[in-house]
Amino acid sequence: MMSSLSPPGAGSQDVESEIQAAVPLPPPLDEGFVPDDPGDAIDTTGVLMEEAEPAAGAEEESGAKKKKPKLLNKLDKSIKAEIDGAEKLRKKGQLDEALRAFEALVRRYPQSPRARYGQAQTEDDLAEKRRSNELLQRAISSYRDAAELPDATPDLLRAALRRRAERQQFLGRMRGSLATLERLTQIFPEDIGLKNDLGVAHLLLGDNKGAKQVYEQVLAVAPGNGFAKVHYGFILKSENKIAESIPYLREGLESGEPGTDDGRFYFHLGDALQRVGDESAYRWYELGHRRGHFASVWQRSLYNVDGLKAQPWWTPQETGYTDLVKTLERNWRTIRDEALAVMDRRTASFVPEEENLREKGEWGQYTLWQQGKKVGNACQGVPRTCALLERYPEATGCKRGQVKFSVMQPGTHVWPHTGPTNCRLRLHLGLVVPRPGCRIRCTNQTREWEEGRVLIFDDSFEHEVWQDANGYRLILIVDVWHPELTPYQRQTLSPI
Repeated sequence: MMSSLSPPGAGSQDVESEIQAAVPLPPPLDEGFVPDDPGDAIDTTGVLMEEAEPAAGAEEESGAKKKKPKLLNKLDKSIKAEIDGAEKLRKKGQLDEALRAFEALVRRYPQSPRARYGQAQTEDDLAEKRRSNELLQRAISSYRDAAELPDATPDLLRAALRRRAERQQFLGRMRGSLATLERLTQIFPEDIGLKNDLGVAHLLLGDNKGAKQVYEQVLAVAPGNGFAKVHYGFILKSENKIAESIPYLREGLESGEPGTDDGRFYFHLGDALQRVGDESAYRWYELGHRRGHFASVWQRSLYNVDGLKAQPWWTPQETGYTDLVKTLERNWRTIRDEALAVMDRRTASFVPEEENLREKGEWGQYTLWQQGKKVGNACQGVPRTCALLERYPEATGCKRGQVKFSVMQPGTHVWPHTGPTNCRLRLHLGLVVPRPGCRIRCTNQTREWEEGRVLIFDDSFEHEVWQDANGYRLILIVDVWHPELTPYQRQTLSPI
């Protein structure tokens, strides 16, 4: 649902917010299964994606009551009693017995689509119960086998391949899921829900162009389809067509169709409205908050741990990281001089901000740690700075943050935005701060950096930056774990 999708760990760019740029994020998280093929998965949090909610439009546009699917062909009807017996075991949760029953039916009636479909469903259920990728892969194969039998009914064919695509997606087999959905849309070209699913599959592969074509086709025949509208609006926003994206995002959300009530859509509609100066942005943020997507109108991160203390600005004493703050402030000149030397020698080491957060100006960053890991050989350029920081695992081990130098040129304005998670706090150490003109707002409080002093704020709250001084501003940004996270949480939370 935004520019192209890549894991946050790729390169050393600032992941100021995976949600801020318009890129598709994974659905809500499931900590259970581990993808068999991580290289094919694109879950930006490092954990598995939950089974996707069916796209809007699966039912007829007329709103007619959904008919019961016809799953039995002539052969299946002749063995209906045996199929019903196996299915009863499955629905009662007696999955091992159900699987044996369906496997016996498949052996006796290898041309029965319903028996193979029942076997696939039971393998699917067992995979969920046992948290087994191997069983889930068997189910994926069995769904295919059921659909490929020559006399499968259209309803069974649709159900089997759609479920196959969902489970492929769950395992991170995005290209396989896309191929399955492409086949489905060829067989059922009038099914809007399948087309919408196909668009999502393109987005999850980072193929915005392919997704855009799909949603344009959907909107050409179903101009009121809210699911297609809200995703099409996301894509337009990724292309920086801010004003054009707004009506699609807004009308898609207003439709209330399944699959549209997602925090990311509220997030991006509000962001787009803010960028065109429309104060109704906060009405949408408030609605997103009431719908349970945001902790508050100001705090709009989407990857959160419940119950953590939430306030925009912090003192060192409140964080418990006073030793880190003192070390940074006592050694700020050493840190500054190393950063300036890197700037003088290798200005190209400062990578331009690429998250589409700037209205105007220049903003470069030199990243030392990302997701709790050192970035390449970056520390070779600033060895004393890194040696100081390595004493503080709350910073260098923060898998949901970065440590980096940030240089901002005069005339730069950073749009109001929020970070992706409430699991970190952000320290800013002033290194070169021309005055006046360098300001940062977090919620409704605006402060200025000072050389040799640390500012601490929670970047899951809305913040905005202005650089109107006569020279560049240089700071060190150090993300630290939220102090209320337990050691176990710090160890097990997925990276961002």
